[in-house]
Amino acid sequence: MSVTPESVSEILKSVIDPNTGKSLAAERAVRDVKVSDGRVQVAIELGYPAKSQQEVIAALVREAVGGLDGVDGVDVEVGWKIVAHAVQQGVKPLPGVKNIIAVASGKGGVGKSTTAANLALALAAEGARVGVLDADIYGPSQPQMLGVAGQRPQSTDGKRMLPLAAHGLQMMSIGCLIDTETPMVWRGPMATQALTQLLKDTAWDDVDYLVIDMPPGTGDIQLTLSQQVPVTGAVIVTTPQDIALIDARKGLKMFEKVGVSIVGVVENMSVHICSNCGHEERIFGTGGGERLCADYKVPFLGALPLAMAIRAEADGGTPTVAAEPDGRIAQIYRDIARKVAIGIAGKARDMTHKFPKIVIQNT
Repeated sequence: MSVTPESVSEILKSVIDPNTGKSLAAERAVRDVKVSDGRVQVAIELGYPAKSQQEVIAALVREAVGGLDGVDGVDVEVGWKIVAHAVQQGVKPLPGVKNIIAVASGKGGVGKSTTAANLALALAAEGARVGVLDADIYGPSQPQMLGVAGQRPQSTDGKRMLPLAAHGLQMMSIGCLIDTETPMVWRGPMATQALTQLLKDTAWDDVDYLVIDMPPGTGDIQLTLSQQVPVTGAVIVTTPQDIALIDARKGLKMFEKVGVSIVGVVENMSVHICSNCGHEERIFGTGGGERLCADYKVPFLGALPLAMAIRAEADGGTPTVAAEPDGRIAQIYRDIARKVAIGIAGKARDMTHKFPKIVIQNT
């Protein structure tokens, strides 16, 4: 009995993507099946970046297809295609950017900026084109964290700024335009206008995900971003501590009110790891992030430890995912990043570019 493309397609319906729990057929990830003299070629195209998962998924396909009668060999190509997904109604897409991820906390001091930087680096490590916008006008920290402090953006046309390059990311921050010790003594409307200009006057270059490091709180800047910027989804960062959870709930509710979907919650400083003996202690409490997710029925993306290396590497300008890409903590960030990308891939696609422009003229 000879193998056919139809029999291969049928068996692929039973192959489950271990990252989503859905079959490759249900994800519409099977792009091409060819059969020639018992040799089978399968092309898989995922909706999320998955460089670290290519061989895992390819092995599952080879095992399933290799069991068919008449198969002499299986060649599998696993790739991905990241598209723009739906945002709030009435908000125009940002040129050069497919998806915007807002990383927020509602409260300062929970490690939101460190999480945003490592999330961006993890998405890039998985094969995506990623940008970072530091939205904290009053206390920008991304230039220091990403190792570009003191650098200034350039412009080729006198109108738009080129983002800075940092560990493979495209990055922009008000901190790249002012001196380190210069305070931004601005009222809310001025800060909001500066941020909007910073976002729209940066020449983002074909970015799959733009990670916005939001300032803490739910004030003018957060509201403007939520209402006027095309946000694909928000990630809430909290610690297990009850005090942090109170503000995290406020941030989550703010996004809900303005129609921005919550991709999930990251629990930072979940457990303290002693740098001397490795002893683990949950000094900020237990399970706070998971309780928040259960209350609001949003995904729990993962928990990160309170480790000295995370702080030291961010302070040094090379965050953990870049400093120790094969380390245990970097793997946690990559797992979180993959869940974020999968959550976005599951959203409805942005079809605004499919509609023709209608122009009414007097004749």
